[in-house]
Amino acid sequence: MQSTPERRLAIRNYLSQARYTTIEYLMSEFGASKSTIRRDLDYLETELSVPIERVPGNQGGIRVFEDWYASMNYLSDAQEQFLQSLLPILSEEQQERMRDILFCFSKPKTSDRSA
Repeated sequence: MQSTPERRLAIRNYLSQARYTTIEYLMSEFGASKSTIRRDLDYLETELSVPIERVPGNQGGIRVFEDWYASMNYLSDAQEQFLQSLLPILSEEQQERMRDILFCFSKPKTSDRSA
């Protein structure tokens, strides 16, 4: 079982990657009650400044603002495009290293799927 700080960090990281989810999914994923997840979201929003939007209704859920990510260690779009443009002039081994770098430091791609 995770401690409260570990669970909150895991929720923050999950939201950074998934971009959208539901309270029900978070309850299932983290084995916590609805009130615990709501407290965790409140904490993330107020204490860690995670920009959370709560969408009410049957199609509702939890999403984070478009330009927010848990880590600011991501490449800008221009940096990513520049590194991609270098791939053809690199050796196969160097291309593989560059792809690893791009994988690690490129912003997660958003999708229209929900959890």
